[in-house]
Amino acid sequence: MNTARLDAKQGGGWLGAYVLAYLVFLYLPILLIPLFSFNNSIQAVFPLQGFTLEWYGTLVGNSALSGALATSLVIGAIAATGATLCGITVSYMDLYGRSPLAATISAIARLPILIPGVIVGISLLILVNLAGFGPSRIAIVLGHVLVALPTTVVVMRSRFAAIPKTIREAALDLGASDWTTFRRVMLPLSLPAIISAFMLAFLTSFDEFIVAFFLAGTEPTLPLYIWSQLRFPKSLPTVMALGTAILAVSFVIAALAEILRHRGLAATRRPAPASLSKPEETERGELQWHST
Repeated sequence: MNTARLDAKQGGGWLGAYVLAYLVFLYLPILLIPLFSFNNSIQAVFPLQGFTLEWYGTLVGNSALSGALATSLVIGAIAATGATLCGITVSYMDLYGRSPLAATISAIARLPILIPGVIVGISLLILVNLAGFGPSRIAIVLGHVLVALPTTVVVMRSRFAAIPKTIREAALDLGASDWTTFRRVMLPLSLPAIISAFMLAFLTSFDEFIVAFFLAGTEPTLPLYIWSQLRFPKSLPTVMALGTAILAVSFVIAALAEILRHRGLAATRRPAPASLSKPEETERGELQWHST
């Protein structure tokens, strides 16, 4: 018995050491970017030369950077909106459509996450050239919708699946149509997940490089601008300062998206108040809860 406990303790120690080494390997290079962004030297080497905010100051008033940032924000907002709307529709029909076609579409919508980005970029480049509008902002939006779609489908499908089926069945039993049930019951219950899916899709679009590399026209996105600046050694500190800012904003958005998603799941698991009776449908087909 003592031998088994000793072996388990040693195994847990090795597992902890492995996890620690993995985290260091994964995140240490990322942590070096903020560190060197405050270094008073154009070279990313130790020892550090001193503390400075000069590289962050160079980000202000940079017209090329401002243009690339604006392009990424516009493309990210449009692509995230499109991907979220598609993710809601695909996920809902997959769970409640009860159709082999809906299940097939849901599976296809999640495929881009398994396809290499280079293949996706080349395929989309051929497609937009055949369509006649070639590399452009529209092409990037379409590509980013495709790339962000798996994220929204996964988030929304898990949210719809967490909602008790009895809620939807009760609405249908009371005479509400499928559209009324979806609009007045399922969407309000899924609002935190919808916001979370939108934020994650926006991050996916904002940080995406490979597809934008193939589809960008005369208006580069922010990742493309960063890549172009890496050719100039003197621009490296400015790039690290910009990368630090992007990391901070991305971390905040991702954290908020995760908090919203967990709050939505917690609200679904919370038991309904005893003072609420079954919903009643109004003359317009809308559901209202009444206290008992």
